Amino acid sequence: MSANAPITQDVHTIPRKLPDGPVNLVGLTRDAMRDALIAAGTAEKQAKMRVGQIWQWIYQWGVRDFDAMTNLSKAYRAEMKEKFVIEVPEVVTRNVSTDGTRKYLVRIAGGHEVEVVYIPEEGRGTLCISSQVGCTLTCSFCHTGTQKLVRNLTAGEIIGQVLVARDDLDEWPEIGAPKDETRLLSNIVLMGMGEPLYNFENVRDAMKIAMDPEGIQLSRRRITLSTSGVVPEIARTAAEIGCQLAISFHATTDEVRDRLVPINKRWNIAELLDALRTYPKVSNSERITFEYVMLQGVNDSDEDARRLIKLIDGIPAKINLIPFNEWPGAPYKRSSNNRIRAFADIIYKAGYASPIRTPRGEDIMAACGQLKSATERARKSRRQIEAEAGLAGE
Repeated sequence: MSANAPITQDVHTIPRKLPDGPVNLVGLTRDAMRDALIAAGTAEKQAKMRVGQIWQWIYQWGVRDFDAMTNLSKAYRAEMKEKFVIEVPEVVTRNVSTDGTRKYLVRIAGGHEVEVVYIPEEGRGTLCISSQVGCTLTCSFCHTGTQKLVRNLTAGEIIGQVLVARDDLDEWPEIGAPKDETRLLSNIVLMGMGEPLYNFENVRDAMKIAMDPEGIQLSRRRITLSTSGVVPEIARTAAEIGCQLAISFHATTDEVRDRLVPINKRWNIAELLDALRTYPKVSNSERITFEYVMLQGVNDSDEDARRLIKLIDGIPAKINLIPFNEWPGAPYKRSSNNRIRAFADIIYKAGYASPIRTPRGEDIMAACGQLKSATERARKSRRQIEAEAGLAGE
């Protein structure tokens, strides 16, 4: 494979509209929205202004009704209603953990469902969003990875998760009110269902919308993209998105990582680390996060900790230690608290930050690696029951 060849999968992304149907403005870049407005009859000289007006209504004020866009003429609003819609994913279920974590099951076009998690913290809140329906990576410790990949999410379905969460948090500002710097949703992490770098263009467009200064206004430093190691797309992430980078690392030898993170068989540890050492955004102020799930007797020894330090030498980094979030049928056990602390201490003494992530939302299966739709499991169970009863296909 050429180093410049695009990374693709044998999945499709559905179009933004049905044949001859209205176009959903959510997820369109500014340029794409301008083109859509012109195609629908807006004069070219007015198109840029109209984009600015509509953009602010959707992304700054959270408005979904054209009739509420009072700086547009009534005639123009009527035209917009005929040719466009402003739609976000439908919330099917909403669960709230005892620790305040919120998990949303949202339905997108085609009846597919993905999960989104909001994690409140003191002075901030992080939204964990999905980029694909299911996942193709089959990481052996990850519950989400036991789902088959169905398709990529569109940019509208990705940024739509952010809009849905802001709806639920009641975080849209009052129109005309003084700017409030308090943010309940202050950070986005692309750590939900799917591998973001296997859906690069849609992820990029959605994050550009999130960072736009006339809308949601999130700094690029408040967006973190987590990848299992799609090496050819790493430099492109810096150039076209500019967000923070997190690596699902989880092992210190190729033998173990091949088993835990099978993408390692395509791009091994050495190739991955070479790409990270030349990541354009990496610096002491913008460190790469190495995510490392702690699995009892698998990757949690003192030797693993020392190997990890040697491997990342020269890369401004922090190590995020994640106690394994167990799920029914999981083939691994969580490392003991004492073992995790000992591992963290070795890393800390080597000069690296090594925070131990506090599991959040475990009671609603919203913790890291647990995202897997309950409705999907229920459907599978029904299929199995029907097959066993000889009813399948009838």
